[in-house]
Amino acid sequence: MELGRSKTRCQRLILAGLTLCALFVTRPSSAIDIRANTEVIVENGTTGVLHCSFKSNQVVSSATSVTWSFQSSHSDNKFSKDSYTILYFVGGKAFPGQEEFKERISFIGDINKRDVSIQLSPVQFSDNGTYFCDVKNPPDVEGTRARTELRVVLREAFPQKNTALIVGSVIGVVVLLVLIGVAACVVARVVRSRHDYEGCRSLDSVSSSQAPPPRKKLESSASEASRGAVRRGPYR
Repeated sequence: MELGRSKTRCQRLILAGLTLCALFVTRPSSAIDIRANTEVIVENGTTGVLHCSFKSNQVVSSATSVTWSFQSSHSDNKFSKDSYTILYFVGGKAFPGQEEFKERISFIGDINKRDVSIQLSPVQFSDNGTYFCDVKNPPDVEGTRARTELRVVLREAFPQKNTALIVGSVIGVVVLLVLIGVAACVVARVVRSRHDYEGCRSLDSVSSSQAPPPRKKLESSASEASRGAVRRGPYR
């Protein structure tokens, strides 16, 4: 009986150990978060930047890889049927894919800062479409790739939001400076008028304090002198 019980205990321990090993080996990897701009509008013939970044709980290593893919929005384009890899980045090096992008695409991000952006220069109308950014940072390999819609337009159709914002800011600053100048002039005039008024009052007080004595004393002394002269007249 004791031998049977010991065998049962051993079997249970072995089963528990196998279960724990299976859990550690087959534990699911954490998901990676990839983000990119929803839409980017670029003028034809200029440089276009497609930003993409990711968040991962794992440390970036040489095994971290980035894949940029492209699917054209033009039905007559050969890239319209499916997404095609246009750049692959791994081990600190970028490898352009399709021939149409080899001379125009470059990796401008910093993998250690979770920045995996690319640059197209010069952009063409054939570049219109959807760009997919996918990052693998083992063991974080599960995640939804980010997508960006690129619109290549003429200069006339390029939105002037930034220009209008700059012009509006400059006008606002000029108006503010004019208002400040007007207010300073008004304040200076008020202060000057008060100063002049106080100066006039001080002059009036000084002049009143330095006024000649009343003429009554002079008239009395003159009359006394004339009386003395009259009295001395008949004396010989």
